[in-house]
Amino acid sequence: MPTGIIVKDGYPLIIGTFLLAVIVGYFVSPYIAIIPFVLACFFLFFFRNPDRKITTDPNLLVSPADGTVMDVSEVYEDLFLNTECKKVTIFLSVFDVHVNRAPMEGKITFRQYTCGGFLPAYKKSVGYENERHSIGIDNGKIEILVTQIAGLLARRIISWTDLGNTLTKGQLYGMIKFGSCTELFVPKSVEICVKKGDKVRGGETIVGRIHDNG
Repeated sequence: MPTGIIVKDGYPLIIGTFLLAVIVGYFVSPYIAIIPFVLACFFLFFFRNPDRKITTDPNLLVSPADGTVMDVSEVYEDLFLNTECKKVTIFLSVFDVHVNRAPMEGKITFRQYTCGGFLPAYKKSVGYENERHSIGIDNGKIEILVTQIAGLLARRIISWTDLGNTLTKGQLYGMIKFGSCTELFVPKSVEICVKKGDKVRGGETIVGRIHDNG
């Protein structure tokens, strides 16, 4: 699992653009060097990995991503859960933290990567047409599905885990570069604690509550 305040996948971009700024500034013009320098600062900002306080309550599900809740709905999930369930859709702008976190502790019993297009992440059809990566997590009590969906600018979904791995609640398991959407599918018995328009923080915001009869 990645650690540190900057995700390691961002270092090549950060260092590369910073060195380019130094070279351009020295050999060409300090004014032109502003462009790669600003890019270096943006990459430093984009690949940040802030500390989060993760609840230990096993009945609480935390948000898998930072961003804005675009939709809370009931759908039939036929990829992993194969039943009617509740779905929470979170849109991540380029200014949001882009690491994804496990909503609950459990074992990854399903994993699927699907190639696709790059529609804007706020469009409803992105979950069916865009590049995406899904993992199913089983904690022995319930099963949930989390899907990372590439957006208009995103060109790579990163995963730091694999089928059969066990995740702790709030653990980093991947990220999507430059604009994206994350979907969380949970059983209908789970109480959803967020609504459309809410701002959420990955690993901290409580998005669902598992009831004892769930």
